[in-house]
Amino acid sequence: MNPVEKGYKRVNGIRLYYEIYGFGKPLVLIHGGGSSILFDYKEVISRLENKFQLIGIDLQNHGMSDHRDIPETFEQDARDIATLLKEINIEKASFWGFSNGGNTVMQVAHLYPEIVDKLIIASAFYKRNGMMDGFFEGMMLATLDSMPEPLKMNFLNLNPDFPKLENMFDKDSKRMQTFEDWGADILKGIKSPTLFISGDKDVMKPEHTVEMWRLVQGSQLMILPATHGSYMMADFGGNTDTKLIDFTVSEIEKFLNG
Repeated sequence: MNPVEKGYKRVNGIRLYYEIYGFGKPLVLIHGGGSSILFDYKEVISRLENKFQLIGIDLQNHGMSDHRDIPETFEQDARDIATLLKEINIEKASFWGFSNGGNTVMQVAHLYPEIVDKLIIASAFYKRNGMMDGFFEGMMLATLDSMPEPLKMNFLNLNPDFPKLENMFDKDSKRMQTFEDWGADILKGIKSPTLFISGDKDVMKPEHTVEMWRLVQGSQLMILPATHGSYMMADFGGNTDTKLIDFTVSEIEKFLNG
């Protein structure tokens, strides 16, 4: 994985880390909670770096970016992304957000519609009841010990600073614990071409992804035989379903070029 550019930009009071791969139409890659650019998008980048300009961003508190001592919100992440893109002279791009990154790119489309070409919302949600039964009850009891080991190791490899890991886990957990349902207007207001993706064994119910798809006029829907993200990355057991990822990426390529 050789980025053509990487580094930091000062964004809304902190340094945000980004990497750019390839050339062509810009596609911004936004990782999920507790994660980082390459943890979520390594497989995707290896398949698309010769076809698009891929811009990966580590969000506040994550990966190589600085942490903040204020609560995380999807709106703040959207503001950070819009500011960073301005810093690197990207006026308009397509966005692919996975998991919490999917919520974040919905807020990008809501707050900054003028910078959005197309939108890929992968394994995201907009209402608490869209998550599998018991999800939020589990979040209320979450401790650092319950964080998946691969995510912990990934963070510490990028950023060997245990208090920063604790900070990130605390901020991510609080954001989920205090999440309040979004109004349907957030989705109905999305005017850019949009593709929703989730797995049939995902952490959000398939019917919730269908509900979101129905709210965005003209959007597309793909529900795959997969767990959370295993259609685009290795699962937490380290298993990679290459054929499934090939299929996902080829459908996304069609969507982006259509």
